[in-house]
Amino acid sequence: MEKKFGIFDHLERREVPLATLYEERLQLLAAADAAGIYCYHLAEHHATPLGCAPSPGIFLSAVAQRTCRIHLGPLVYLLPLYHPMRLVEEICMLDQLSGGRFEIGVGRGISPFELAHFDVNFLGAREIFEESLRVIVAGLRQRKLSHKGTHYRFNDAPIEIRPRQEPNPPFWYGTSTPDGLLFAARHGMNIVAGGPNKIVAGAAQLYREQREQYRDSPENLNPQVAVPIVGAVRHFFAADTDREAMEVARPAYKTYYANIVKLWRDHGTVPTMFTDDLDLACNHDAAIVGSASTVREKVAQYFKETGCNYLVLSFAWGSLTHEQSLRSLDIFTKKVMPEFA
Repeated sequence: MEKKFGIFDHLERREVPLATLYEERLQLLAAADAAGIYCYHLAEHHATPLGCAPSPGIFLSAVAQRTCRIHLGPLVYLLPLYHPMRLVEEICMLDQLSGGRFEIGVGRGISPFELAHFDVNFLGAREIFEESLRVIVAGLRQRKLSHKGTHYRFNDAPIEIRPRQEPNPPFWYGTSTPDGLLFAARHGMNIVAGGPNKIVAGAAQLYREQREQYRDSPENLNPQVAVPIVGAVRHFFAADTDREAMEVARPAYKTYYANIVKLWRDHGTVPTMFTDDLDLACNHDAAIVGSASTVREKVAQYFKETGCNYLVLSFAWGSLTHEQSLRSLDIFTKKVMPEFA
């Protein structure tokens, strides 16, 4: 089974000018592109230091022009925050600008506070998401868009531009829940999960079983994908020794935690699904940190225990400097990734 590696990125705020942050990330992605990383997945967040790319399409258009091979896309577009016809046009542009390297991650959003800033009720977001997705798929595949639903209506609206990939760029979904896995399988979407290796293994097995049942379904959004990509996300940091790696990564992980829980704290609560303890995160497979030999063993363990064919790593997070992230990526691509080619 062919194994692939991707990058997941929140594009967190750091103590550098915003223009510098963007330029440094583009440099990191140019290095990832040259090294053969398969795909760059960019999160969408709003009103939080966790996400300095609240309009992922704008940043991805810059990535497309600074790279040649790496695939790229949001993980995920928060569909309740977009007008679907406008998003169809954006997707077409990005797929053309990237030479057919675009990947469409979609979701409804997990933060009720972010959606509330846009007057979107979290409890109604699922219904909006599913209707919007139907409109987007139709818009990518047809020259004229007709739809009559609860939230959107179109009467032969012309779609003047097309995606480069046919019938559409591949769709992705992020989930580990049974309902989410069933939704992704029914629609033939590639998936990225989270959680310990054993949880991911169960999610991957359930997804594959369900996807096989829906292989010939007209609801399949990725009929061009013969073998689905199934993976999980891990924070990653490599250095010359285990001790050095942990000494650098521990405080950086606390900064990441502060960023991811900020909106929750601002509203008087703290989510229980995150931790600021890097050692605990490593013990529960949420992070892979250490020397080249250590992380190589952890990566091999991940593929063996999960049965997945994809691993998505975060190289730039928390308070890690650009130089530290670049060095970590260099160690991974030269001393770890070749072992899984």
